Amino acid sequence: QVQLVESGGGLVQAGESLSLSCATSGDIVSIMRMGWFRQAPGKPRELVAEFTSGGTTNYADSVKGRFTISRGSAKNTVFLQMNSLQPDDTAVYFCHVLSFSYKNYWGKGTLVTVSS
Repeated sequence: QVQLVESGGGLVQAGESLSLSCATSGDIVSIMRMGWFRQAPGKPRELVAEFTSGGTTNYADSVKGRFTISRGSAKNTVFLQMNSLQPDDTAVYFCHVLSFSYKNYWGKGTLVTVSS
């Protein structure tokens, strides 16, 4: 059974930083994309940052220059360093994997709250 487990969310003030981690376990045959989405109250889930199978990264325009995605040496972990957090970054952050068989895997999410 595939599991994605996030950690690192919490409550911070505007301008502060947080780091999120995601560890995967189970049998994911091949990872095509791995990264982070978020969902704010009343809004659709949106891509934050991800790695592609070619090793490139995609970032939402709203987080470019503030957030950095990275992967662990074992390739089954992914991190999101979030700097200069703003109240608009408040959301539940989900770890996501898309396999080459086009299966989507999601973590349960971790809440990030940024106060002004």
